[in-house]
Parts: sequence; structure tokens; C-alpha cells
Amino acid sequence: MSTPVPAPYSESRPLPPYRALFAVDAKDFTGLPAVQHGPVSQLIPELVDQALERAALHELRDSKRFPANTGDGVVFGFDPALLPFVLWPFLGVLDDILGAYNRQYVAPRIRLRASVHVGPLPDADAPGDGNGTARNDTHRLLDSRPVKAILAAASEQVTHMAAVISQRVYEDVVLGAYTGLHPDRCVEVPATVEGKNFSQRAWLYVPSPSGNLVQAGVRPREESPAQGSESVDQEQDPVTRPGTQYSGNSQHVGEGAAVMGNVGRDITYTGGSTSYRGTNQHWGSGDNVTGDKQVGGAGDNR
Repeated sequence: MSTPVPAPYSESRPLPPYRALFAVDAKDFTGLPAVQHGPVSQLIPELVDQALERAALHELRDSKRFPANTGDGVVFGFDPALLPFVLWPFLGVLDDILGAYNRQYVAPRIRLRASVHVGPLPDADAPGDGNGTARNDTHRLLDSRPVKAILAAASEQVTHMAAVISQRVYEDVVLGAYTGLHPDRCVEVPATVEGKNFSQRAWLYVPSPSGNLVQAGVRPREESPAQGSESVDQEQDPVTRPGTQYSGNSQHVGEGAAVMGNVGRDITYTGGSTSYRGTNQHWGSGDNVTGDKQVGGAGDNR
């Protein structure tokens, strides 16, 4: 007998348990020679497990829910209580392990995109576990333009991973201060996927931004005349770089230069209050990042 498909809105049903989700996939996997596909497909979950071990997340490593090898990556669910530790220190540890591997082996370099999300998903040790909107959105975030563009723009020698964090995780875990990942290490982006009806607010985190990106867009700024007030920098001639560019007013990042991308100047770093005001910020193939962000002071606005 076939499994009946429930009709939506016909009756009330128990909400499935909330499950956190982590997914990675490898940049340029399909461009590898066919002989390398199998070994790399096996290598990625090994590197992820090494990072879980080193980050002292033994419980998560041994209790993954509905894990799957996607060929060019992995995805699994886990207890949302562990989300703070996945954001910090796990993502940074995984970046370190990738860097160590890439320095040891000439080819192929393993550079990963990662996504972190949370939502209700069936999890009853039954067929179909882990399937639902939250799972779909995790993969859409992974394929979104900003995270692809940032990894393509960054130096392959230094930047080994870029992570995209869903708005729900960012609000509950990062802004809730449950994690060691400071909000100033993240930058807001519109997560869109080419050819898909998908658009969500999300946050980029790159553990190891490469120097060429910092040189292009993050430079010291003189203190504002009135501390705590919003500063306005004079627009400067752009520094041209191949690939993605930034064009806007000014972006100020406090404690941790977390603006990642092959950007074109108009981005300023200062250790004081943080503010963002931009008009046209282009990530890769034309995504625009706009909005205001301030951290600190009476006018704290996220």
C-alpha cells in the first residue's frame, strides 16, 4: 500500500521536532577529473568529522540525524542545543583543518561552502526523515550567490571556507549571545539562487578572509569628531580588482573585519562603533546588499 500524502490545512497535526542542519559542498567539484570524484566524496565527511572531534563535539559526531553524502559534500541534522558550538568554534576549526590539508597536498584543493539552518523536520527513524522546507532551504542557502561569489573572489591560498548562516539561526544564536561568534564577524546578504524562486535574508561568515580582499575594501579610518555618531567617509576612487566589486557609500566594521568579498574600497574598519550604510553592493553576479547596521550605543539597530 502506498503511503498516504496528507492534505494541507485539512486538520491540525503535531509539529515535527526542531532540528539544526549543517551542510557543506566543495567548490568546483564537477570540474575535477572523474577519477578524483570518489576519493574527494569520501574525504569531505572525514574532514568534517576531524573538525567535530577537534572542536570537542564528540556528541554531535556520533549522533548525526539523517546524514547524507551528497557526492560533493555532506548534510546532517543535529540537536539545536549544539548550534552555538557549531558556529563557534567548529566552523573555525573546520577552516583550519582545510587549510592544513590544502598546504599538505598540492591537488585537489578542498574549499567548502557551508550553511547552517534550523527548523521543524520529521525525525522518527522512519523513511522520509529530514525532508522538509528547512532541509530545502539549507541547500538553497548553500547554493546562494553571495557565498559562491565570496569563495570565488577570495584567495585559494588563504580562504578555504565560507559559511552562510540563516536569519533564524543568526537571531536566536548569534544575537542571543549564546555563541562565541560575535555579530560583527558576520555581514548581512540577500541569499538568492539563480534559476530558483528563493530569496532570504542571511549572514556570511568567513573565518579566514584573504589579504587581497582586506586590501581592496578594509582600511583604517580616522576617529569621528563625535564618538558614537554616524560617520560619513568621503567617497574615494575605486580600487579595481577582477571579479566581484563593491560600490556604495561606506561600511564600518567593528571588532573583526568581517566584510568579505572582492570589493572595491568604500569599506572602512574601525574598532569603535559599527555602522553600515550602502546602496549598491554587488556580490558575484549582481546581488545587491543594502541596509543600515549599527552596533553599540543608544541607537543600536540590527
